[in-house]
Amino acid sequence: MLITERVKSVKNLTYTIRSAVEADGEALSDLRLQIDGETENLDREPGEAFIDSKGFQSLIKADSESERNLFLVAETDGRLVGFSRCEGTDLKRFKHKVEFGVGVLKEFWGFGIGKNLLQESISWADENGIKKMTLNVMETNEGARKLYEKLGFEVEGILKNDKQLADGKYYNMLVMGRMHF
Repeated sequence: MLITERVKSVKNLTYTIRSAVEADGEALSDLRLQIDGETENLDREPGEAFIDSKGFQSLIKADSESERNLFLVAETDGRLVGFSRCEGTDLKRFKHKVEFGVGVLKEFWGFGIGKNLLQESISWADENGIKKMTLNVMETNEGARKLYEKLGFEVEGILKNDKQLADGKYYNMLVMGRMHF
């Protein structure tokens, strides 16, 4: 599905949040690869589950045509600096919900990009009859967890020792959800 683009200004940075378009494929492939290497809060090591330009183009096309999916990007000065995606399913028992994921370049943390991508996704979900949004977050990622809670998400469960990081230790993941009726 598509949204109307929004322009945001935070701390002297102006950026646009808009629906991804197929022409973003190459930039998204590069962006995701870079973000994966900047933080261990995400699921992948750099290069794992790599999606090339054509793969992103196919994903964007399918998401744009789907009523259950939303693919957003954040752009400043012609450069993609973040993205988010809501993915739903056509299975009748789960049509009421979508899963949310987000990534923002580290140099652009602190400008509300992730928060605004999530708020746009929440608005889209609420306006389109989606009753539940879910996400997973590392238990140690307090900043993200507090943001999610502020926007109405609650911890629904803990996946114990679910992720192993470069330090060799295992970390818990929190399953969070937001209901809207």
